[in-house]
Amino acid sequence: MSDSDTTPPNANPAPDWRQLVQSFGRIGVLSFGGPAAQIALMHKELVDRRGWLAEAQFLRGLSFCMLLPGPEAMQLATYAGWRLRGVPGGLLAGALFVLPGAFVIALLVALYVVFGQLPLVQAGFLGIKAAVVVIVLQALWRISAKALTTARARIIAACGFLAIFAFNLPFPAVVLAAGLLGLLQRKAPDGLAPTDGTRPNPRRHWLTILSWAALWLLPLLALQLWSSAFLAAIGWFFAKLAVGTFGGAYAVLAYMTQTVVSTHGWITTGEMIDALGLAETTPGPLVLVTQFVAMLAGAHQGGVWLALAAGLVALWATFIPCFLWIFAAAPYVERLSHHPRLRGALDMITAAVAGMMLNLSVWFLLHLLFQDHSLAGLGPLRLPIPAPGSLDLRAAGLTLCAPILAWLLRGRILWLLGAMACLGLIADSFALG
Repeated sequence: MSDSDTTPPNANPAPDWRQLVQSFGRIGVLSFGGPAAQIALMHKELVDRRGWLAEAQFLRGLSFCMLLPGPEAMQLATYAGWRLRGVPGGLLAGALFVLPGAFVIALLVALYVVFGQLPLVQAGFLGIKAAVVVIVLQALWRISAKALTTARARIIAACGFLAIFAFNLPFPAVVLAAGLLGLLQRKAPDGLAPTDGTRPNPRRHWLTILSWAALWLLPLLALQLWSSAFLAAIGWFFAKLAVGTFGGAYAVLAYMTQTVVSTHGWITTGEMIDALGLAETTPGPLVLVTQFVAMLAGAHQGGVWLALAAGLVALWATFIPCFLWIFAAAPYVERLSHHPRLRGALDMITAAVAGMMLNLSVWFLLHLLFQDHSLAGLGPLRLPIPAPGSLDLRAAGLTLCAPILAWLLRGRILWLLGAMACLGLIADSFALG
């Protein structure tokens, strides 16, 4: 099939556009709870309920998306849409997965800018911040249980933690080093992957890659040449982040925080933690936190219009490359998802991600519990040391309550965030009393 990169073969009858909008719209609106819940929802809708994808097709698509940078659940939705109705179907599915959450994020930023500094709102956010620490630790536990099964993986995880926490190395460099180590491992071949008959047209395939690369990067270049330096910096930063976001949003938060808080000073540490907490309450991929950060930085820099422009630039820089990865590599998914060396690279990257997620947990916890910190070390070694006298007893109490509530609520993130916000208000009222 010479055109299969545009209209892939599928054993089941392709759904019409109305059905496609209904199903992927439903997935986009209900996709709370992070990648695991979102993937489960897609499986139920596309495999069990509709029967549009076979079980093997869905699982191969999931394995393929795990090899890519960016939000794996959004890319899985795009891949499923591509299999069902080609490139237009992939565009529709990916957009419907992102847009409901992006709309909610924009509303939350507006509310946060207007009301975020009120004492009662800050008290509620203190409880949300404690819940965020637990949510990140839970994600770390799930990844570690699957990724750190060998001594080599545990060593890589420890090195990933130390590289960020103690030596302040950039996140992409750690990911690249772990991936190269995985590629160099000697692995027995898995054999050829099963094929579905996909035969992409090479000329059309390269045209697809070049078109999407130009669509992604040319607007950012235009911002660099003819717009504000701030919008250009936002665009290029989140474009770089899109290339290095292996392991999901939690994994890249350490690098994003390192840059937007420490390097550029666009937002504060407290605002960064608030951004993650609010992003947890929205449907769609958690990496929408990039939109929140960009809009909040824009509001600080120049008001509402710059905030809206910064949010649009962040969305463009973050999600357009997701379509590029899918449409460029989807015709080769059967072989890519079974390649032994690529699987080895993914295993090592995932192990490094576990270490960097531990760094994120420690970083959040230190800034939540202590108001003052200093850096101590020798040579390139830099360790954050909290000032004991700056311990926030309310934050400590809420942090102890958060895992208990998380266990009682059995992973219901929205309920956990709401309950912890209420506890934050209660703790504040006792403190005032």
